[in-house]
Amino acid sequence: MSFSALGLRAELMLAVGEQGYTEPTPIQAQAIPAVLAGRDVMGGAQTGTGKTAGFTLPLLHKLAEQAGGQHGRTAVRALILVPTRELAAQVQASVYTYGKHLPKIRSLSVYGGVGFHPQVQALKRGIDILVATPGRLLDHLAQRTVDLSKVQVLVLDEADRMLDMGFIPDIRKILAYLPKQRQNLLFSATFSDEIKKLADGFMHDPLLVEVARRNATGDLIAQRVCPVDREKKKDLLAHLITTGDWKQVLVFTRTKHGANNLAEKLGKSGIRADAIHGNKSQPARTRALAEFKSGKIRVLVATDIAARGIDIDELPHVVNFELPHVANDYVHRIGRTGRAGSSGEAISLVCVDELGLLRDIERLTKREIKKEIVPGFEVDPRIRAEPIVQGKRGGQQQRRPSNAPRKAGGNRGQNAPRQPASRAGGRNSRDSGRRSFAY
Repeated sequence: MSFSALGLRAELMLAVGEQGYTEPTPIQAQAIPAVLAGRDVMGGAQTGTGKTAGFTLPLLHKLAEQAGGQHGRTAVRALILVPTRELAAQVQASVYTYGKHLPKIRSLSVYGGVGFHPQVQALKRGIDILVATPGRLLDHLAQRTVDLSKVQVLVLDEADRMLDMGFIPDIRKILAYLPKQRQNLLFSATFSDEIKKLADGFMHDPLLVEVARRNATGDLIAQRVCPVDREKKKDLLAHLITTGDWKQVLVFTRTKHGANNLAEKLGKSGIRADAIHGNKSQPARTRALAEFKSGKIRVLVATDIAARGIDIDELPHVVNFELPHVANDYVHRIGRTGRAGSSGEAISLVCVDELGLLRDIERLTKREIKKEIVPGFEVDPRIRAEPIVQGKRGGQQQRRPSNAPRKAGGNRGQNAPRQPASRAGGRNSRDSGRRSFAY
């Protein structure tokens, strides 16, 4: 099937052609006609398969068909909710790219970490498509600087990440501001029973479009595990980058402190690196991502906040410096490579502490990941596993003083732990000291 068979407007077809696309991906081929027909849609596909265009193209088509000369309107006509700042910027960029030849379609992304007043001024001028993170959107609603009473289409992008990050209460608050008669679209790389329960609460007879089995990893991604002792991980990573002459590699850690520490260590090894995480200011995060994309820095070290918001053409390498606590996050991390038909490599540096997490990932993805020992970094069988507590080993975790107040809401769910600490080392943390690699 070609894009021309989907019935999209000529202006959209021109923009698609300028991007070099002639045939829709499977998720686009199934979702676009359903969205154009006005159906509620739940769309699921492996990350990197074109979900964003699957809803932005028909959304732009529908709004352009209705535009009519309503220049100067202030009410938002389409709302796209996303979990992270980076993803908000990425989706809004897609809206602009595909809609640049359409007349009078205005879009804006709003998220925290940047000035509130410029967003207010842009909203006053009139916005058709608003891309927003839940927290900042609620701030605008509280200040009455945005009008959602005329929203025709609601999109939840990366809905499973919304669930993981604790945004569901915020989403329910936002739903109360929307008109009851609207079209609803939910797109996600993975579906869980919790996501389907959420969908049941606000969607009307949705069409389920799922072009790959749940939690599948891309076939174009070569995956391998490098067993290594925990204290040798940094040296092994530097070794892999230098001996492999890797020019661009995205590295994931569990914690913000760990990301900063690793970036600094790589820098001392002569490898230009920077870190991106929730404690960085938005300008610093934007600058680090831009320098990584341009090749000015070789390594970008990120926490899971970046797993859904980084879209880089032909990113060759993703490294799990530490395995995630939640197995689903592995799918999204490695999905930053092997995108849009390009091949990629995902390498996980796994110490004895993380064997339970590795088993969870293999159980989720229904595949055993190849183990490959790097000469000079053989595992010492005498080292016992230590429990992982909130991303750090047992003796190193930072503890909150007993009299310190808990943050109420914090960053609205960003980087919030999604499992009890007792489970962080795997399903059987009681026997952590007895784990060993088996080949």
